[in-house]
Amino acid sequence: MADRYLTVAQVAELLGTTERFPRRLVAERRIAFVKVGRHVRIPEGALKDFIDANTVQPIGERRGSLRRAA
Repeated sequence: MADRYLTVAQVAELLGTTERFPRRLVAERRIAFVKVGRHVRIPEGALKDFIDANTVQPIGERRGSLRRAA
C-alpha cells in the first residue's frame, strides 16, 4: 500500500507543533519530502521514520543509587 502524502499543516498537527517546525525540517533536508509544483508533501512513512530516529528510550532503573543515607 502506498504512503499518504501529508501537508505541512497535517504534519504539524500530528507532531503537536506549529507549521514552522515541519517547514524547517524540509528546509534543512532533515525529513524526506515531495515537491508537487510549489506544494510540499511529506509521506507518512517518512514522518514515521523521522519520529523513530529521534525517539529516545528511557534508561533502565539503576542498581546503585547515587543517593545514600548518611
